[in-house]
Amino acid sequence: MAITKAKKESLLKGTADALAQAVSIVFVSFTAVTVAEVNELRNALKSEGVKYTVVKKTLLKKALTEKNYEGEMPELPGEVAFAYLTVGDDVTAPARTLQTFVKKFKEKLMFLGAVMEGKYLSREQTLAVATIPPVLVLRGMFANIINSPIQRFAIALGEVAKTKI
Repeated sequence: MAITKAKKESLLKGTADALAQAVSIVFVSFTAVTVAEVNELRNALKSEGVKYTVVKKTLLKKALTEKNYEGEMPELPGEVAFAYLTVGDDVTAPARTLQTFVKKFKEKLMFLGAVMEGKYLSREQTLAVATIPPVLVLRGMFANIINSPIQRFAIALGEVAKTKI
């Protein structure tokens, strides 16, 4: 059954509103994904505060064109969905969470591109963003780097003290 023009306008408005609120957006192509797999994916994304929407490509392209993001819009072949984050300080969350499922579902799910900081990202750039650790892990790594010289200095002082006694 064909979608009425009023329904298309409603879907376009909903998609445009979602894109307007989004801090980061990741586009994925999916094929032959079961309902159980999609539910697992949605639950994992929801726990990160990420929303997942399946949309008609023509409506998505129209909504993206209205947004005027910098760069070139990625190709959107096949069935397309997008995951987006509206609030939060971890803009990598959609890509990182989807990366788990891209690995798990192999041929069924793949990255197409993304939008971050008002710019389109290619598939390769999206894969690179997906491998960035979460913010809390990055903060822990940073604290470890800052702590390392102090820790080594303390070890050196302890060794000097052993030789003096």
